[in-house]
Amino acid sequence: MRNVAATLAHDALAGYYKGNVSGDPLQVGDLQDPYYWWVAGALWGTLLGYYHYTKDPPYNDVVIEALLSPPNIGPNFDYVPPEHAGEEGNDDLFFWGTAAMAAAERNFPQPDESIPSWLEITENVFNSLLSRWDESKCGGGLLWQIYADNPNGLTYKNSISNGGFFQLATRLARATGNETYSDWATKVWDWSWDIGLVDHEKYAIYDGTDITKDCGEVNHQSFTYTSGVYMYGAAVMANYTGDEVWVDRAARLLDGADWFFSPFENATDVMYEAACETVNSCNADMSTHKSYLARAMWSTAQMQPALRPKIEERLAASALAAASSCTGGDNGNACGMRWYLGGFDGQPGLGQQMTALETIQGWLIDQAE
Repeated sequence: MRNVAATLAHDALAGYYKGNVSGDPLQVGDLQDPYYWWVAGALWGTLLGYYHYTKDPPYNDVVIEALLSPPNIGPNFDYVPPEHAGEEGNDDLFFWGTAAMAAAERNFPQPDESIPSWLEITENVFNSLLSRWDESKCGGGLLWQIYADNPNGLTYKNSISNGGFFQLATRLARATGNETYSDWATKVWDWSWDIGLVDHEKYAIYDGTDITKDCGEVNHQSFTYTSGVYMYGAAVMANYTGDEVWVDRAARLLDGADWFFSPFENATDVMYEAACETVNSCNADMSTHKSYLARAMWSTAQMQPALRPKIEERLAASALAAASSCTGGDNGNACGMRWYLGGFDGQPGLGQQMTALETIQGWLIDQAE
């Protein structure tokens, strides 16, 4: 599994990241089209996980350079850089901020003493998100977007932005013991529940709601990554507080992700992106989503060991199916999108590499500190 993870990590970076050889400082830590800036932040989080699970260090310098590059971290060290304002929303901050949070939790190297610590950077991200918590419409919540000149999403309060804020709050609470963070975690959860982003019976996570309709209707689209974001946040709160309410929520959110497995009877426990895979309509963003659910499930297993047997059952079949899909391309290692087909589906991409890597490298969790 270490060798497979090493191959997948190498191909993800070597095949899709050119920023460190471009000669353009703006490209450092960023990805080329069709991948947005937020996917770059997610990639560095995946490679942070790779080092944590394997202790294989060759990509650490690239990760550090990317996370601390001024055009990414921004002048206030909060991942709100003016250079990427045109493609940055509140959800983007979570993907960069969660990489910094993972670096803090795992004592990842940070050689530049002139820059705030990983934990301080994460707190800056939290405060940036907090500054945009909006109680003028629908009683709270974060809008999807930040800037008025990027209007797509300025009336939409979505689960990935609010779930990301929730998860960062839970992890900061656990890391610092500061009740301000746990109070905000509870507040964001309660708002998500009351507004209907969390299904009260199935514990599925829905995509969002529009303030122009007073948040009276919920968009019932559901994606793997939003289930993962809320699941892991609840698991961290359960670990931190010991409160049975959070223990129950984490378990129910895991159950609520069941429908992202077994698209067909002959593909038992194989993860798939239900919104797009069976109709072959996944875009570049969607191709990455399963990686965040896999990451969240492995992390949830660590925070709530009682959930581990079910998580391992799901991710055993998914890891085998992922590996079977990683047999394409010129080098025979490119991963496909639709794992349930039993082989490479002819659709390679960065998201496919990241998703297979997250699903497989998590099996090394017991070897990680």
